[in-house]
Amino acid sequence: MSNILSARDIVKQYAGHRALDDVSLSVPEGSVYGLLGPNGAGKTTLIRIINRITAPDSGTLEFNGRPMRADDIYRIGYLPEERGLYKKMKVGEQALYLTRLKGLSRADARAQLEKWFRKFGIMGWWDRKIDELSKGMAQKVQFIVTVIHRPRLLIFDEPFSGFDPINAQLLRDEILNLRNEGATVIFSTHNMASVEEICDHITLINKSRNILTGPVDEIRHSWGTGTYRVDFTGDPAALAAALQGLCTTEEAAPEAAADAGRLRSLLLKPERDGIPVRELVGRINETVEIHGFRESVPSMNDIFIKAVEASNGSPEK
Repeated sequence: MSNILSARDIVKQYAGHRALDDVSLSVPEGSVYGLLGPNGAGKTTLIRIINRITAPDSGTLEFNGRPMRADDIYRIGYLPEERGLYKKMKVGEQALYLTRLKGLSRADARAQLEKWFRKFGIMGWWDRKIDELSKGMAQKVQFIVTVIHRPRLLIFDEPFSGFDPINAQLLRDEILNLRNEGATVIFSTHNMASVEEICDHITLINKSRNILTGPVDEIRHSWGTGTYRVDFTGDPAALAAALQGLCTTEEAAPEAAADAGRLRSLLLKPERDGIPVRELVGRINETVEIHGFRESVPSMNDIFIKAVEASNGSPEK
Protein backbone atom coordinates (compact mmCIF):
# COMPACT_ATOMS: atom_id res chain seq x y z
CA MET A 1 0.00 0.00 0.00
CA SER A 2 1.41 3.41 -0.99
CA ASN A 3 1.56 6.33 1.41
CA ILE A 4 -0.37 9.49 0.64
CA LEU A 5 1.61 11.47 3.24
CA SER A 6 5.05 10.95 4.74
CA ALA A 7 6.72 13.15 7.34
CA ARG A 8 10.45 12.67 7.90
CA ASP A 9 12.42 13.95 10.91
CA ILE A 10 10.17 16.95 11.54
CA VAL A 11 11.52 19.48 14.05
CA LYS A 12 9.70 22.60 15.21
CA GLN A 13 11.16 24.90 17.84
CA TYR A 14 9.40 27.81 19.52
CA ALA A 15 11.00 30.15 22.05
CA GLY A 16 12.07 27.93 24.92
CA HIS A 17 10.04 24.96 23.72
CA ARG A 18 10.62 22.21 21.14
CA ALA A 19 7.12 21.34 19.90
CA LEU A 20 8.27 18.51 17.62
CA ASP A 21 11.51 16.62 18.05
CA ASP A 22 12.49 14.49 15.05
CA VAL A 23 8.96 13.17 14.39
CA SER A 24 8.35 10.82 11.45
CA LEU A 25 5.23 9.03 10.24
CA SER A 26 3.77 7.54 7.06
CA VAL A 27 0.04 7.58 6.35
CA PRO A 28 -1.14 4.74 4.05
CA GLU A 29 -3.52 5.80 1.30
CA GLY A 30 -7.14 4.84 1.98
CA SER A 31 -6.67 4.45 5.73
CA VAL A 32 -8.02 6.12 8.86
CA TYR A 33 -4.88 7.17 10.73
CA GLY A 34 -5.09 8.11 14.41
CA LEU A 35 -2.79 10.86 15.65
CA LEU A 36 -2.76 10.49 19.42
CA GLY A 37 -1.08 12.04 22.42
CA PRO A 38 -1.63 13.92 25.67
CA ASN A 39 -2.43 17.64 25.64
CA GLY A 40 0.62 19.61 24.55
CA ALA A 41 2.36 16.61 22.99
CA GLY A 42 2.77 18.28 19.58
CA LYS A 43 -0.15 16.84 17.57
CA THR A 44 -1.68 20.18 16.60
CA THR A 45 1.72 21.58 15.61
CA LEU A 46 2.24 18.64 13.26
CA ILE A 47 -1.25 19.11 11.78
CA ARG A 48 -0.55 22.80 11.22
CA ILE A 49 2.70 21.93 9.43
CA ILE A 50 0.90 19.42 7.17
CA ASN A 51 -1.65 22.15 6.34
CA ARG A 52 1.15 24.65 5.61
CA ILE A 53 -0.16 27.00 8.31
CA THR A 54 3.36 26.97 9.71
CA ALA A 55 6.64 25.49 8.48
CA PRO A 56 9.02 23.03 10.14
CA ASP A 57 12.49 24.16 11.14
CA SER A 58 13.85 20.97 9.57
CA GLY A 59 12.59 17.75 8.06
CA THR A 60 10.62 16.94 4.93
CA LEU A 61 7.03 16.27 3.90
CA GLU A 62 5.98 14.15 0.93
CA PHE A 63 2.49 14.07 -0.57
CA ASN A 64 1.57 11.22 -2.90
CA GLY A 65 5.20 10.13 -3.19
CA ARG A 66 6.77 13.50 -4.04
CA PRO A 67 7.88 16.58 -2.10
CA MET A 68 4.84 18.47 -0.86
CA ARG A 69 3.92 21.59 -2.86
CA ALA A 70 1.94 24.70 -1.96
CA ASP A 71 -0.99 23.72 -4.16
CA ASP A 72 -1.40 20.37 -2.33
CA ILE A 73 -3.38 22.30 0.27
CA TYR A 74 -6.32 22.18 -2.18
CA ARG A 75 -6.25 18.39 -1.92
CA ILE A 76 -6.60 18.53 1.88
CA GLY A 77 -9.68 19.16 4.00
CA TYR A 78 -8.99 20.35 7.56
CA LEU A 79 -11.42 20.59 10.46
CA PRO A 80 -9.49 22.21 13.35
CA GLU A 81 -10.32 21.76 17.00
CA GLU A 82 -10.76 25.52 17.33
CA ARG A 83 -14.04 25.97 15.48
CA GLY A 84 -14.95 29.33 14.00
CA LEU A 85 -17.96 30.61 12.05
CA TYR A 86 -19.20 34.16 11.49
CA LYS A 87 -22.00 34.25 14.06
CA LYS A 88 -24.17 36.93 12.45
CA MET A 89 -24.22 35.39 8.98
CA LYS A 90 -26.99 33.05 7.91
CA VAL A 91 -26.09 29.35 7.91
CA GLY A 92 -26.66 28.75 4.19
CA GLU A 93 -25.03 32.02 3.16
CA GLN A 94 -21.87 31.21 5.11
CA ALA A 95 -21.75 27.60 3.94
CA LEU A 96 -22.01 28.81 0.33
CA TYR A 97 -19.23 31.35 0.88
CA LEU A 98 -16.88 28.77 2.42
CA THR A 99 -17.72 26.17 -0.23
CA ARG A 100 -17.02 28.62 -3.06
CA LEU A 101 -13.54 29.11 -1.56
CA LYS A 102 -12.96 25.39 -2.26
CA GLY A 103 -13.39 26.07 -6.00
CA LEU A 104 -17.01 24.98 -6.57
CA SER A 105 -19.33 27.03 -8.73
CA ARG A 106 -22.29 28.61 -6.97
CA ALA A 107 -24.73 26.14 -8.56
CA ASP A 108 -22.60 23.10 -7.65
CA ALA A 109 -21.99 24.45 -4.16
CA ARG A 110 -25.72 24.95 -3.56
CA ALA A 111 -26.60 21.47 -4.86
CA GLN A 112 -23.92 19.73 -2.81
CA LEU A 113 -24.72 21.69 0.34
CA GLU A 114 -28.43 20.93 0.12
CA LYS A 115 -27.64 17.21 -0.21
CA TRP A 116 -25.39 17.25 2.85
CA PHE A 117 -27.72 19.46 4.89
CA ARG A 118 -30.57 17.02 4.30
CA LYS A 119 -28.36 14.06 5.21
CA PHE A 120 -27.40 15.76 8.49
CA GLY A 121 -30.95 16.93 9.25
CA ILE A 122 -30.19 20.66 9.26
CA MET A 123 -31.86 21.87 6.04
CA GLY A 124 -34.47 23.73 8.11
CA TRP A 125 -31.69 25.95 9.51
CA TRP A 126 -30.49 27.24 6.13
CA ASP A 127 -31.88 30.77 6.69
CA ARG A 128 -31.16 30.96 10.43
CA LYS A 129 -28.16 32.79 11.87
CA ILE A 130 -25.09 30.89 13.01
CA ASP A 131 -25.43 32.13 16.60
CA GLU A 132 -28.79 30.33 16.81
CA LEU A 133 -27.11 26.94 16.26
CA SER A 134 -26.08 24.59 19.03
CA LYS A 135 -22.40 23.69 19.22
CA GLY A 136 -23.09 20.30 17.66
CA MET A 137 -25.11 21.76 14.79
CA ALA A 138 -22.42 24.33 14.06
CA GLN A 139 -19.87 21.52 13.95
CA LYS A 140 -22.05 19.69 11.42
CA VAL A 141 -21.89 22.76 9.17
CA GLN A 142 -18.11 22.92 9.48
CA PHE A 143 -17.74 19.19 8.84
CA ILE A 144 -19.80 19.53 5.65
CA VAL A 145 -17.71 22.46 4.41
CA THR A 146 -14.52 20.49 5.17
CA VAL A 147 -15.46 17.45 3.08
CA ILE A 148 -17.63 18.94 0.34
CA HIS A 149 -14.87 19.33 -2.26
CA ARG A 150 -13.89 15.63 -1.86
CA PRO A 151 -10.25 16.16 -0.88
CA ARG A 152 -7.89 13.19 -1.04
CA LEU A 153 -6.70 13.78 2.52
CA LEU A 154 -8.99 14.78 5.40
CA ILE A 155 -7.68 15.93 8.77
CA PHE A 156 -10.07 16.03 11.73
CA ASP A 157 -8.91 17.42 15.08
CA GLU A 158 -11.25 16.18 17.87
CA PRO A 159 -14.24 15.95 15.50
CA PHE A 160 -16.62 14.39 18.06
CA SER A 161 -16.26 17.13 20.68
CA GLY A 162 -19.70 18.44 21.62
CA PHE A 163 -21.67 15.69 19.89
CA ASP A 164 -24.26 13.48 21.59
CA PRO A 165 -23.85 9.70 20.99
CA ILE A 166 -26.32 9.59 18.08
CA ASN A 167 -24.67 12.42 16.16
CA ALA A 168 -21.19 11.13 17.03
CA GLN A 169 -22.16 7.82 15.41
CA LEU A 170 -23.50 9.69 12.37
CA LEU A 171 -20.14 11.41 12.03
CA ARG A 172 -18.21 8.13 12.47
CA ASP A 173 -20.31 6.56 9.72
CA GLU A 174 -19.63 9.48 7.38
CA ILE A 175 -15.89 9.35 8.07
CA LEU A 176 -15.86 5.64 7.20
CA ASN A 177 -17.97 6.30 4.09
CA LEU A 178 -15.46 8.90 2.94
CA ARG A 179 -12.63 6.40 3.55
CA ASN A 180 -14.51 3.73 1.59
CA GLU A 181 -14.95 6.20 -1.30
CA GLY A 182 -11.18 6.73 -1.54
CA ALA A 183 -10.30 9.47 0.94
CA THR A 184 -7.54 9.12 3.52
CA VAL A 185 -8.30 10.40 7.02
CA ILE A 186 -5.99 11.66 9.76
CA PHE A 187 -7.96 11.65 12.96
CA SER A 188 -6.67 13.38 16.11
CA THR A 189 -8.53 12.50 19.30
CA HIS A 190 -8.33 11.63 22.98
CA ASN A 191 -11.25 9.21 22.63
CA MET A 192 -9.61 5.77 22.56
CA ALA A 193 -12.91 3.97 21.97
CA SER A 194 -13.22 5.87 18.69
CA VAL A 195 -9.66 4.85 17.80
CA GLU A 196 -10.54 1.17 18.21
CA GLU A 197 -13.73 1.66 16.18
CA ILE A 198 -12.41 3.44 13.11
CA CYS A 199 -8.60 3.71 13.01
CA ASP A 200 -6.44 1.35 10.95
CA HIS A 201 -3.07 2.80 12.07
CA ILE A 202 -1.92 5.16 14.82
CA THR A 203 1.01 7.29 15.88
CA LEU A 204 1.29 8.24 19.54
CA ILE A 205 3.27 11.40 20.30
CA ASN A 206 4.43 12.31 23.79
CA LYS A 207 6.68 15.19 24.81
CA SER A 208 7.16 16.14 21.14
CA ARG A 209 8.44 12.69 20.11
CA ASN A 210 6.88 9.71 18.35
CA ILE A 211 6.76 6.89 20.92
CA LEU A 212 4.48 4.34 19.22
CA THR A 213 3.48 3.71 15.59
CA GLY A 214 1.75 0.90 13.73
CA PRO A 215 -1.49 -0.85 12.76
CA VAL A 216 -4.01 -0.82 15.63
CA ASP A 217 -4.55 -4.59 15.68
CA GLU A 218 -0.81 -5.33 15.66
CA ILE A 219 -0.16 -2.84 18.47
CA ARG A 220 -2.95 -4.26 20.65
CA HIS A 221 -1.68 -7.82 20.21
CA SER A 222 1.96 -6.84 20.74
CA TRP A 223 1.02 -5.27 24.09
CA GLY A 224 -0.91 -8.38 25.12
CA THR A 225 0.23 -10.64 27.95
CA GLY A 226 -0.73 -13.99 26.42
CA THR A 227 -3.90 -14.10 28.51
CA TYR A 228 -7.14 -15.72 27.33
CA ARG A 229 -10.70 -15.11 28.42
CA VAL A 230 -13.30 -17.85 28.61
CA ASP A 231 -17.03 -17.20 29.16
CA PHE A 232 -18.95 -20.28 30.27
CA THR A 233 -21.75 -21.82 32.30
CA GLY A 234 -20.74 -24.37 34.90
CA ASP A 235 -18.55 -24.69 37.98
CA PRO A 236 -15.56 -22.29 37.98
CA ALA A 237 -13.79 -24.29 40.70
CA ALA A 238 -14.04 -27.46 38.59
CA LEU A 239 -12.69 -25.58 35.58
CA ALA A 240 -9.77 -24.17 37.56
CA ALA A 241 -8.94 -27.67 38.76
CA ALA A 242 -9.12 -29.06 35.21
CA LEU A 243 -6.66 -26.42 34.02
CA GLN A 244 -4.18 -26.91 36.86
CA GLY A 245 -0.68 -27.29 35.50
CA LEU A 246 -1.64 -25.52 32.27
CA CYS A 247 -2.93 -22.12 33.36
CA THR A 248 -3.35 -19.89 36.32
CA THR A 249 -6.92 -18.61 36.53
CA GLU A 250 -8.51 -15.40 37.71
CA GLU A 251 -12.21 -14.66 37.88
CA ALA A 252 -13.36 -11.87 35.58
CA ALA A 253 -16.50 -9.73 35.64
CA PRO A 254 -19.08 -10.30 32.89
CA GLU A 255 -18.66 -7.77 30.08
CA ALA A 256 -22.42 -7.04 29.82
CA ALA A 257 -24.95 -6.51 32.59
CA ALA A 258 -27.32 -8.97 30.88
CA ASP A 259 -24.72 -11.73 31.35
CA ALA A 260 -24.15 -11.11 35.05
CA GLY A 261 -26.57 -13.77 36.28
CA ARG A 262 -26.00 -16.26 33.47
CA LEU A 263 -22.34 -16.54 32.53
CA ARG A 264 -19.12 -16.94 34.50
CA SER A 265 -15.81 -15.71 33.15
CA LEU A 266 -12.19 -16.58 33.86
CA LEU A 267 -8.91 -15.09 32.67
CA LEU A 268 -6.39 -17.80 31.82
CA LYS A 269 -2.62 -17.25 31.89
CA PRO A 270 -0.63 -20.19 30.46
CA GLU A 271 2.08 -21.31 32.88
CA ARG A 272 4.61 -21.89 30.10
CA ASP A 273 5.15 -21.00 26.46
CA GLY A 274 3.97 -23.28 23.71
CA ILE A 275 0.81 -24.68 25.28
CA PRO A 276 -1.53 -25.36 22.34
CA VAL A 277 -4.75 -23.36 22.44
CA ARG A 278 -6.54 -26.52 21.26
CA GLU A 279 -5.46 -28.28 24.46
CA LEU A 280 -6.84 -25.45 26.60
CA VAL A 281 -10.13 -25.45 24.76
CA GLY A 282 -10.35 -29.25 25.02
CA ARG A 283 -9.90 -29.20 28.80
CA ILE A 284 -12.46 -26.42 29.15
CA ASN A 285 -14.98 -28.13 26.89
CA GLU A 286 -14.76 -31.35 28.93
CA THR A 287 -15.61 -29.47 32.13
CA VAL A 288 -18.04 -26.63 31.37
CA GLU A 289 -20.15 -25.30 28.51
CA ILE A 290 -18.17 -22.71 26.53
CA HIS A 291 -19.95 -19.53 25.43
CA GLY A 292 -16.84 -17.65 24.34
CA PHE A 293 -13.06 -18.05 24.14
CA ARG A 294 -10.62 -15.44 22.89
CA GLU A 295 -7.26 -13.86 23.51
CA SER A 296 -7.58 -11.00 25.98
CA VAL A 297 -5.83 -8.01 24.40
CA PRO A 298 -5.45 -4.62 26.09
CA SER A 299 -7.59 -1.68 25.02
CA MET A 300 -6.05 1.30 23.26
CA ASN A 301 -6.87 3.31 26.37
CA ASP A 302 -4.69 0.98 28.50
CA ILE A 303 -1.91 1.05 25.91
CA PHE A 304 -2.04 4.86 25.68
CA ILE A 305 -1.62 5.17 29.46
CA LYS A 306 1.16 2.57 29.73
CA ALA A 307 3.10 3.90 26.73
CA VAL A 308 2.97 7.48 27.98
CA GLU A 309 3.93 6.45 31.51
CA ALA A 310 6.89 4.46 30.16
CA SER A 311 7.93 7.41 28.01
CA ASN A 312 7.73 9.69 31.03
CA GLY A 313 9.82 7.28 33.08
CA SER A 314 6.92 6.45 35.41
CA PRO A 315 6.48 2.89 36.70
CA GLU A 316 3.70 0.92 35.04
CA LYS A 317 0.66 0.40 37.21
